Amino acid sequence: MAFPERRTADVLLTMLFFLGVCAAVYSARRIILIFVFAIFFAYLINPLVKFLQQHSLFFRNLRGPVVVEVYVAFVILIALVVYTFAPGLARNTVKLVDEVPVLMNSLATGDIATDLRVKYGWSEEQEFRLRAFLARHRDDIQRVAPAIDRYFSSAAQVLSWFLLIPILAIFFLRDGDHIADLFIHVLFPADRRPRIRAVANELHIMLTEFIRAQVLLCGLSFLFYSVAMLALRFPHAIALGFLGGLLEFIPVVGWLSTFAVIVSVGFVNHLHWIWMAALLGIWRGVQDYYASPRIMGRQLKIHPLAAIFAVLVGAEIGGIVGIYLSVPLMASMRVIWRACTEERPERQHHPHSGATANTQPDLAETAIT
Repeated sequence: MAFPERRTADVLLTMLFFLGVCAAVYSARRIILIFVFAIFFAYLINPLVKFLQQHSLFFRNLRGPVVVEVYVAFVILIALVVYTFAPGLARNTVKLVDEVPVLMNSLATGDIATDLRVKYGWSEEQEFRLRAFLARHRDDIQRVAPAIDRYFSSAAQVLSWFLLIPILAIFFLRDGDHIADLFIHVLFPADRRPRIRAVANELHIMLTEFIRAQVLLCGLSFLFYSVAMLALRFPHAIALGFLGGLLEFIPVVGWLSTFAVIVSVGFVNHLHWIWMAALLGIWRGVQDYYASPRIMGRQLKIHPLAAIFAVLVGAEIGGIVGIYLSVPLMASMRVIWRACTEERPERQHHPHSGATANTQPDLAETAIT
């Protein structure tokens, strides 16, 4: 008997191969995530591309030119928004930069308690309590400024990476079907390709529903931010609400950025920023524990409790990225598991490869449904 045995060597080589693949995926995780988010962005733009593909005046039924047309329209829209709101936002930004050091100093010294007493009619006891609280946490407050600097430097780096996402999404919008067929043809044998195409079609429908749910959640946040800021007479309420709705796509960092921007605008303009902060905190709880689980669960056919569990586990394992990918990953696992459980009885009834032809009509029905 040869040592090592043939079967033992095959097992060891297979384990080494999978370990190598896992190590390569971990090393290239940032690039892979950028491609994943590019796919999500392509799903976000795809309904508009399909609409223009059917109703475009110049490029009807031409996929590539319609994609370019959509991107040109977005560039023009962004330019109009910047031209309309940039001057006012620039003034508020300069004002904010000038007043942030004053705010941090007043928090560290406790003088902000006197300002709040004068503005809101607090009693001396309330002022003393706030001063005592700020005095106990003076060291923590002084560490906030360096943390903010690190946050903005990290955000700038992430933004530079995210600029690649719309560019990569062009290829998925134009050649997405061809790319999927190529992967199926390369990775799977001919007798399994119909089943894999049916599963891919279900995953496509699931991702479409996921993006639709995300758009709905962003729309709800836009409405809440806009109405709340209009009620409290914040400047640029619609523009800031639109920004908050867009940032809703980014978990944790998105709503934290929205919170910081809106509260800062209220503080700079001497508005009711404390009430605004309280409203934003309440809305965050409603979004995370009521609206998002129910909307995601209904669109992806997942129980709301399972959606909350997936988000919490994703946050524990993968942080911000885990929060965003947890729900679609759970829905994808549900689709793949169901396909595997449906395939086992078919293999038991048709153990030979010749049974593939008999199962193709059922696979076609699966793909259509």
